[in-house]
Amino acid sequence: MKSAVIVFPGSNRDRDMFQALELITGTRPQSVWHTESTLPDVDLVVVPGGFSYGDYLRAGAIAARSPILKDLVAKAESGVSVFGVCNGFQILAEAGLLPGALMRNAGLIYVCKEVRIETVNNATRFSSEFRKGQVWRCPVSHHDGNYFADTETLKRVEGNGQVVFRYAEGTNPNGSINDIAGVTNARGNVLGMMPHPENLVEPLHGGLDGRTLFESLLKAA
Repeated sequence: MKSAVIVFPGSNRDRDMFQALELITGTRPQSVWHTESTLPDVDLVVVPGGFSYGDYLRAGAIAARSPILKDLVAKAESGVSVFGVCNGFQILAEAGLLPGALMRNAGLIYVCKEVRIETVNNATRFSSEFRKGQVWRCPVSHHDGNYFADTETLKRVEGNGQVVFRYAEGTNPNGSINDIAGVTNARGNVLGMMPHPENLVEPLHGGLDGRTLFESLLKAA
């Protein structure tokens, strides 16, 4: 599987993502600086976590106007898989590639901990190797991860099966509506999630729970 990782000023999980993708796919991802205008021909484009532009204005707001986003939108519209984690989720939402918005965490505090995630839709290219209803561990690290959507948008997202992952067992760390941890676009080829599966893919991480998401993408490719 060929992949690329977009890097912005303030990205801090790009190397983690490079390592996870290379470990699981056997192929080193290409690094794409945000000022470039064209993405390489790949199966997967990842927008990693971090604090692009220091989260000024809103988390992901400035990065969503970077030059590379024009081609990212075009690639997404053509069906290429796009995966945004944490700040990547925020950027994809700000760019209009995903429904809803990410607000400040409930309690206005930064959270860095392990949570439990339930896979509620395993009929996507990001989740096919999970069992439906499977609960797994995953770390989070964010200040603006409180997912929100208006009533009509939420009804559409839930009705279309676009919610792929929810916080489970009372571990919602940020107040996200309906415990939503990860959603796709209507077509199902763009996923955004706040938890960091790339940080739980090898024994030194303390577990392998996050590997299943990458294995799903590898199988889809």
